[in-house]
Amino acid sequence: MAFIGRGKQGESARYALLPLRIFLGVTFIYAGLDKLTDSGFLADTGPGSIGELMRTVRGTSAVPDLVDLALKNPEGFGYAIGLGEFAVGVGTLFGIFARVAAAGGALISLSLWLTVSWQTTPYYYGNDLIYLMAWLPLVVAGAPVWSVDAGPLRAPRKRGGASPRKSPAKPSRKPAGKPAGKPSGKAAGKPAGKPSGKAARGSRK
Repeated sequence: MAFIGRGKQGESARYALLPLRIFLGVTFIYAGLDKLTDSGFLADTGPGSIGELMRTVRGTSAVPDLVDLALKNPEGFGYAIGLGEFAVGVGTLFGIFARVAAAGGALISLSLWLTVSWQTTPYYYGNDLIYLMAWLPLVVAGAPVWSVDAGPLRAPRKRGGASPRKSPAKPSRKPAGKPAGKPSGKAAGKPAGKPSGKAARGSRK
């Protein structure tokens, strides 16, 4: 029974990260499409634009050089973030290069944490840090179930069952040939004995 319990625990562990994977996949697909379809966000200036957001966080960012790089082309940076989030979401949800997708999601969340939400106090109010931590288990585990990476579904092997054995070959029912025995009396003939009295006496003459 202990062996069966370990087997069930191992099987359930393969599904443990599935809810997290679905949540992150759907969320990043939505976030990417939301940015890519928002012309106000993909602009250099204006309320809610990526350019205005980068200028706002420039003074409180942990890596101001990264913000300066984004400000060189705010529209391009906005498209890069949107496309990156969408690609990460698709890869995570459908399990396509799941570890690579999770690493990309962690990198996006890390960059947003160091730039946009770095000034959030206390730190656990910053949602980008939480997303970063959520990506790390998927970087390690990937997508072992319900994914393109896992391949086609296969019938699970039975645990603890004895492997089938072939039945021993049955002996042939045909009667074995009779071993060569002694020849019968007629075929063998009587052994040569001593000659009879008359024949013996005749031979002496």
